[in-house]
Amino acid sequence: MTKAKILFVNQEITPYLGEGARAEIGRYLPQHIQERGKEVRNFMPKFGDINERKNQLHEVIRLSGMNLIIDDTDHQLIIKVASIQAARMQIYFIDNDDFFQRKANVTDKDGALFADNDERAIFFIRGVLETIKKLSWKPNIIHCSGWFAALLPFYVKRTEYKNNPFFSNSKVVLSLFNEDFEGSLCENLSKKLKADGGTLKDWKLYKEPTYLNLMKAAISYSDAVVVAEEGVNQELIDFAKSNKKPIIDYAPLPEMADRLSELYDKIAVIDED
Repeated sequence: MTKAKILFVNQEITPYLGEGARAEIGRYLPQHIQERGKEVRNFMPKFGDINERKNQLHEVIRLSGMNLIIDDTDHQLIIKVASIQAARMQIYFIDNDDFFQRKANVTDKDGALFADNDERAIFFIRGVLETIKKLSWKPNIIHCSGWFAALLPFYVKRTEYKNNPFFSNSKVVLSLFNEDFEGSLCENLSKKLKADGGTLKDWKLYKEPTYLNLMKAAISYSDAVVVAEEGVNQELIDFAKSNKKPIIDYAPLPEMADRLSELYDKIAVIDED
């Protein structure tokens, strides 16, 4: 029987970055799912405060070198990889000199969002999807975690990627965390997304890209939602319910992994080669 292929797209993964629920789940959920008989791939941004030498990151030349155009500007895609030996898992990192060399992740030293976080997030998502194509690996489930990955459901469901054979049958699962950010991303986000596809209805969802609006849009395009941490904004849970999305309620690992493994089996479309 063909193994289900699960692509995890995370904002943070410990020990590379982060110490909270996002990072812990980014690290241990894929391992639990792999131990339950699934095939997994893991991606995260190569934020500038990740220590490459300590974590033994190295560039994958055969996957690097493509240019991605965002708002009429070329940005080179660099792919790096590291291994978590204890779990027998590799982590792929999306890197770029323009977006990920600053010694921080999503905010500056004063705690303000970087003005180009919208383009950084677009680059990250498109970089993941283009790398998956180069790997010739067709994910049955794409599971995204953290607001920095929240544009993924839009790209998979509403842009040219929806017709690509690597993603046309992929189901998207979205994890919700007790997170937020003040203010909003760039007000021109909808214009930048428009260049990649979608419709007027889609772009309207991103006209005011606050945290809540960004996550509501992600929920709209997802096939299921996971309450991955206690304290998740109730407005988002209610929005998911009103949109009749299957919801996995919060549970600690490994119970969460059991529930998710069952969900993946239920919603995955698996081609028997």
